[in-house]
Amino acid sequence: MASLGEVLLVATLAGCATGLGALPTLVTDRVSHRVYDGAIGFAGGVMVGAAVFALVVPGLEFGSPWEVVAGVLAGGAFLLAANALLPHLHLRFRGEAAEGTIVLEDPAENLPTLEASREDADRTDDLRRAVLVGSAVTIHNVPEGLAVGIAFASGETGLGFAIATAIAVQNVPDGFAMAVPAARAGVSRSKVVLYTTLSGGVPEPVAAAVGFSLVVLVTGLFPLAAGFAAGAMIAVVFRELVPSSHGHGYADTATATFVLGFSLMLVVDTVLAV
Repeated sequence: MASLGEVLLVATLAGCATGLGALPTLVTDRVSHRVYDGAIGFAGGVMVGAAVFALVVPGLEFGSPWEVVAGVLAGGAFLLAANALLPHLHLRFRGEAAEGTIVLEDPAENLPTLEASREDADRTDDLRRAVLVGSAVTIHNVPEGLAVGIAFASGETGLGFAIATAIAVQNVPDGFAMAVPAARAGVSRSKVVLYTTLSGGVPEPVAAAVGFSLVVLVTGLFPLAAGFAAGAMIAVVFRELVPSSHGHGYADTATATFVLGFSLMLVVDTVLAV
């Protein structure tokens, strides 16, 4: 079995992969909806594949279906409860934007001022979007970190590396989704990369340590814990990633990359979790 230090190192590396998603903003902050939707769809496929192949299936091997189902339901409920705070944040930002709107009496005579106001409004919207996505990414990295720790605690090192690899791959589009609006809002490129990296590099190892310690200390907890992490990850996909990847006219692209991500996770799990 891997040590706690090794688990922390692997989880930190997987979490910091969010920073890789911010690297394109060093070149440009303009990304097409097709690329964005495809990246989010791919992340969703990887997460569902990781939940099924690296958590649910091993959980069934170590325990009863009822334990895994109970964990899945608890994990989904946890994620929805955590996300309940985000809509309130969104509504508060919308309210501030509405109150701060300035209507010019004669827009034709004040075109430069009008354009400047529009640019400021766009930056505010982008900053709001970056904060919301960043909050979501940080919250979502908690069950992902738990999944890494739980997988290693099962005693199957290959399983731990398989799910850590899947999460690292999935974190890149997550970081991308957070970095683009932050860069558009005027945040410096270096800070965009730093904040995006920290959104995964901090919560994932902490959660991994908690998951690893619980399963090691409490005998027979793995099936329930694996189901919990799987349920939370699946809830992330349907609550956040699927809606984010649709509505721009590229649903087919997002669907195709989802299937590609799912297939990749199947291969990763087969190769690494032997």
